[in-house]
Amino acid sequence: MPTPRTDVERVLVVTAHPDDVDFGAAGTVASWVEAGIDVAYCICTSGDAGGFDDTPRAEMGPLREAEQRAAAKELGVSDVTFLGYPDGRLVADIALRRDISRQIRRVRPHRVLTQSPEIWWERIGASHPDHRAAGEAAIAAVYPDARNPFAHPELLADEGLEAWTVPEMWLMAAPQERANHVVDITSVFDKKVASLRAHISQTAHRTDLDELLRTAGSSVARRFDLPEGRVAEAFQVVAIG
Repeated sequence: MPTPRTDVERVLVVTAHPDDVDFGAAGTVASWVEAGIDVAYCICTSGDAGGFDDTPRAEMGPLREAEQRAAAKELGVSDVTFLGYPDGRLVADIALRRDISRQIRRVRPHRVLTQSPEIWWERIGASHPDHRAAGEAAIAAVYPDARNPFAHPELLADEGLEAWTVPEMWLMAAPQERANHVVDITSVFDKKVASLRAHISQTAHRTDLDELLRTAGSSVARRFDLPEGRVAEAFQVVAIG
């Protein structure tokens, strides 16, 4: 089982949609920020295909971007970038790899947190095709793209973004057999709830949100043999050679 690095000063989070990071890792992000780590978000789409009401489609993307920024603020994150890809049609192509590589070279993170590119068959909802595409593209951006000065040469030639090597990745919503690290988020659980409440278009209909999140987090904690009453988030930690 890999031991997560302790020399991390900057983290880049790469997800497909607004609210993905909050469902999967808000407690962990809050704990990193409390520890003095700078966290930045790269959101591949604006979530324009989401929502549960009659909000006009043209308004949904800007609304969800605003909600994500508000959610990030609850955790102490202010650096939020949206790539603007169409929600529901994300693919791990060269353009997406380049755009994520751009953010890696800009932020220069010591850790990238993203979504697993694998299907979690026991919890298929966590393995939305956009999630898997974001994860696949982020992994390719970490290795080999962002570290290779000859990949996406326009990033250096036109934008002055030097190559950057990311030494570690954390994957959200990995299949259970892949998860190899747990984070106890009990002390920051209220921040996770607050971040998800900020996604009004997605969670306003969930009067049981607190209970839902606590039940899920308690199940993770028990799976990793944490003491009774704890709440946790699990990840697949991958060291990059």
